[in-house]
Amino acid sequence: MTPAIQTVDLHKRYGNKTAVHDLTLTVEPGTVFGLIGPNGAGKTTTLRMLLDIIRPTSGTATVLGQPPRTGGPSLRRRIGFVPGELRLEGRVRGRALLRHFAEISGPVAPGVIDGFADRLGVDLNRQVRTLSKGNKQKLGLIQAFMHRPELLVLDEPTSGLDPLVQREFLSMVREARANGQTVLLSSHVLSEIQQTADHVAVLAEGRIVAEGDVASLRLGRIRRIRASVDGVPAAVLEAELRVLGQVRDLIVNGDGIVRIGATVDGDIDPVVKLLASHHVLDLAVEEPDLEESVLRLYGAEANGPMEEVHGA
Repeated sequence: MTPAIQTVDLHKRYGNKTAVHDLTLTVEPGTVFGLIGPNGAGKTTTLRMLLDIIRPTSGTATVLGQPPRTGGPSLRRRIGFVPGELRLEGRVRGRALLRHFAEISGPVAPGVIDGFADRLGVDLNRQVRTLSKGNKQKLGLIQAFMHRPELLVLDEPTSGLDPLVQREFLSMVREARANGQTVLLSSHVLSEIQQTADHVAVLAEGRIVAEGDVASLRLGRIRRIRASVDGVPAAVLEAELRVLGQVRDLIVNGDGIVRIGATVDGDIDPVVKLLASHHVLDLAVEEPDLEESVLRLYGAEANGPMEEVHGA
């Protein structure tokens, strides 16, 4: 079966800055492929090369079996795209704008646009220039999904969306996969990838530093915890936590009410159970930002700090 996307040694330079280093990856048809990494990692540059918005310095790419450079309009109609920086303006109403996009992308089944608008909660009768960033992003999602393209290329698609709409978007991605569509999802939000992707590539400084399924990459192992605990001396609580091998970067302070902060690398259950043996006033468990996860999990600290590449 022909890969939906295939790149071999794809390389892009901006002057003396290299945004993407010899990128080789394969995206199988009917899967959700997550491309993740911190800002400046080269994700957007990679997507733009796949869509022939910019040209690679060297290397090759095929999208739906064709080179992006020669695929032309017929190839583009088979793709739905949400850019990382979506700009929609003008006095045109949302419905008219989507009708215009439909004339470009190809047939849209009756009721599909209104169905997506209802799910995402956007008023198509308002002028685009009056919409918030989040509602403009919803229009961008609708135009990408509405003609049921073979391939969806989504660059930070949940930017500006509230959590409920983000959840609906993830349902749309899962439905697309169930329909046999391929999704290339670029994100710096771990939870989006964990909930949808079949395969993941982690990009750092323009290079793939890890690749595999979500479970094998252990993307969810690192958590930060913050808690307030009453009725136990700070020294006692600190000693109990330090016995747990997965607790690092521990900070414990306070008299009476003890406040703790720590990083948990691995199973969080023993930490939660230990805290629950005391009087917990509040507890927050958070993902670290993706850059920290990449640094910790894949040893990128040995290469020095990540440098954001302008134009990436």
